[in-house]
Amino acid sequence: MVDIAANAAGYFVDRHATSAGRNKLAFVEAGSEHRSLSYGDLAEQSGRLAHLLERHGIQPENRVALLLLDKIEFPIVFWGCLKAGVIPVALNTLLASEVYGAILRDSRARALFVSHELLPIVAPLLEGHAYLKKVFVVGGEAPGALGFASELAASEIRAPIAVSADDCAFWLYSSGSTGQPKGVRHVHSSLKFTADTYGAQVLKIAPDDIVFSVAKLFFAYGLGNAMTFPLSVGATTVLFAGRPTPEAAFEILDRFKPTVFCGVPTLYAAMGAQLESGRGRFSAPLRCCISAGEALPEEVGAKWRRCTGVDILDGVGSTEMLHIFLSNRPDEVVYGTSGVAVPGYEIRLVDEHEREVAEGEIGELLVRGGSAASDYWNMRSHSRSTFLGHWTRTGDKYEKSRGGRLVYCGRTDDMFKVSGIWVAPFEVEQALIAHASVLEAAVVPARDEDGLEKPKAFVVLKSGVAVGDLDAELKEHVKTRVGKWKYPRWIEFTAELPKTATGKIQRFKLKGT
Repeated sequence: MVDIAANAAGYFVDRHATSAGRNKLAFVEAGSEHRSLSYGDLAEQSGRLAHLLERHGIQPENRVALLLLDKIEFPIVFWGCLKAGVIPVALNTLLASEVYGAILRDSRARALFVSHELLPIVAPLLEGHAYLKKVFVVGGEAPGALGFASELAASEIRAPIAVSADDCAFWLYSSGSTGQPKGVRHVHSSLKFTADTYGAQVLKIAPDDIVFSVAKLFFAYGLGNAMTFPLSVGATTVLFAGRPTPEAAFEILDRFKPTVFCGVPTLYAAMGAQLESGRGRFSAPLRCCISAGEALPEEVGAKWRRCTGVDILDGVGSTEMLHIFLSNRPDEVVYGTSGVAVPGYEIRLVDEHEREVAEGEIGELLVRGGSAASDYWNMRSHSRSTFLGHWTRTGDKYEKSRGGRLVYCGRTDDMFKVSGIWVAPFEVEQALIAHASVLEAAVVPARDEDGLEKPKAFVVLKSGVAVGDLDAELKEHVKTRVGKWKYPRWIEFTAELPKTATGKIQRFKLKGT
């Protein structure tokens, strides 16, 4: 049924503009310009964006690519597109030119909104593009392109159009931790479903919260942290367009005093190491920290708790499910586990024959909930193998522990057998990270002289630690913690691990090296 109330922009944006919270800040930037955006201004400017699209012939259901830094223009463009029934396609801001070319061709975007700083990366792709008709530059001017600020100022305010709750609202391209990104299509009702489940019942987001997410808005995790959840209750978000280093995160925590911090395991590990050594500090009145993107190693969570007095709620989400559906909860944190199903979601662990596994066994995780994507764009085979009726196949392997909590074992494609026994890379990685000298680790299969698969580890040491005799020491350390057959036969010490922009380790890039 078509209804104006079904348009997500009405609920998340315009609802606040007619209330006493109209002048409250929705977004503040952590950059040098000190810009901010109130709820009233967000409603007005996103309404102008809807008319801007109309003026330039961008019709409902057309796609529009967003290659935007985490600044106040992102929410203006995103919600303005939803108001117009136009579909924003949020793009990772750290990709190579050829990947952008593939995505622009795949999505058939009719327009591109691009931050001036990012324009040089895509400029060679734009001339004579088969589908792209308009380019709007944010924060600057460019030959052959339109200035975003002047075009927005010349536009009138439009109300959200009527849509169905099942109308496509936006696309996100998967982060590419296992290869080529896929266009994931979400409907209008998905946003509110994540706010009503994880946002309200696990995060317990409140109007007086200030949220800082290191995960960027183009990522499903960041979109929920920094837009969906705060806007659902009229809270405030701190936006940061820069690289989320530990030093930058500490500075923002000190300056803006957020109450909710949304991080990723690699950053928590680095910040925890600095806090433990006395090189890092902050005074934010944090009430809650959350983590997703990859499983949180037990030692990283425990160290953060020791150093800050605040637990990290480790959770599991995906681009396909839009946000976290399996999580630890306040006062029920068990580090080393991914918790239990978020209220509103159902989960199953199944074997290769789709049968439920017993307690103590490993199975693939399936999830059911109202935030599931409709499909992958132009990938029917992938869609059919991932979206199984009401259930979504996650591609993650978990062990069902006593009490119903799930313990992460690894991606289905990352698991391998040693001496006929399954090895979960994450288990070996956790053992390595528990060593006092190790900051990060990734484990992949490698073949020995007999052609048999054995674990190989790539290890990043903490600052100032010399390799010395650590090779043998780490192997013995793993043997004593997780089993003699699971220890890495080879260890390669490296300065960094390949990761996606969202912090996921790209193990597929390490295989065969």
